[in-house]
Amino acid sequence: MVLKTFGWAFGFTALGLVAAVFYDGWAALGVVAILTVLEVSLSFDNAVINAGILKRMSAFWQKIFLTIGVLIAVFGMRLVFPVFIVAITAKLSPAKAVQLAVDDKDQYQQLVTDAHPSIAAFGGMFLLMIFLAFIFEEREIKWLGWIERPLAKLGQFEMLSVCLALIVLLIASMTVATNAHQHGGEHADKAQTVLTAGLAGLITYLLVGGLSSFFENRLAKEADAQADAQVIPQREPEGEKTPGRSGNGGPSIVAVTGKAAFFMFLYLEVIDASFSFDGVIGAFAITNDIVLMAIGLGIGALYVRSLTVYLVRQGTLDDYVYLEHGAHYAIGALAVILIITIQFQISEIITGLIGVVLIGWSFWSSVRRNRRIAAGNARPSDMV
Repeated sequence: MVLKTFGWAFGFTALGLVAAVFYDGWAALGVVAILTVLEVSLSFDNAVINAGILKRMSAFWQKIFLTIGVLIAVFGMRLVFPVFIVAITAKLSPAKAVQLAVDDKDQYQQLVTDAHPSIAAFGGMFLLMIFLAFIFEEREIKWLGWIERPLAKLGQFEMLSVCLALIVLLIASMTVATNAHQHGGEHADKAQTVLTAGLAGLITYLLVGGLSSFFENRLAKEADAQADAQVIPQREPEGEKTPGRSGNGGPSIVAVTGKAAFFMFLYLEVIDASFSFDGVIGAFAITNDIVLMAIGLGIGALYVRSLTVYLVRQGTLDDYVYLEHGAHYAIGALAVILIITIQFQISEIITGLIGVVLIGWSFWSSVRRNRRIAAGNARPSDMV
């Protein structure tokens, strides 16, 4: 199972390390290895979030996620995206941006650093919306009930998450954005840039996430209607289920296909893009060579993708029910960190550790819950 799921990651690792040695000697191998570890440590919570979405998709779209999706993640986000950002923010042609990345690495690094406020605002707002949508949703299983219960009640107010996100963006534009960090320790007023990029992140979330939810809900209604048509007007024997129904009488989980799966796939790609921002920016602390950066971060991204599929196939999120909670709290923390880094520099070690601690805590809470259930000492909330 491990070899089948991680086989491509292992193969690409070997190929990438060999390519790094041929490209710039043995020192490059160490750089690529460090970048790989950086990407995996920063994106483990990304794998958990992706798994929660991917498990609802059909086998075909899961394969698309691992093939075409990997190409987008490795070459698109880790190689093309930084060049694209430089071209837009510096008002250069893509060809000129590529030339800078290859021939003038220091200038290229400076331009990427100067573009960080817009990158952080876009990614921060997108991730913040994911966190707010999760924390304001009423759900049966709660991890930190003393926080989640009152917030779920507040979530009954329509558009609350959007209003809060806009408030955060407005505050950021009037505080950290007015003294944004730039290359060489300089600071500049980037209030308008942060506002524009933040609104773009919010609109992207509403558009892609909304379309995905719309088609998914329509698919669920169609499946529910088909199940209702098959219901026999008699009481079902104990232990049997009507096809298309779950054990509690609600609609069964339907593998998402078609347009719903397509927009869900796009949603996954945007999530991956938002998570990759801090990795790409943090990578410049290790190297400004775009080739080594693409190899190292690309290998890490492939491991994250493989880990996502592994979590789905093993049913890990069903066995350890608080993992999704921990991952979403880590997303909320990352969103806040991205916004703060518009002005202040925060070590990638701190960013990675926060995510690891939150997910580790949620995993241990899940283990304790499972032990209580097995011992027959579970609380009512554990049995939900």
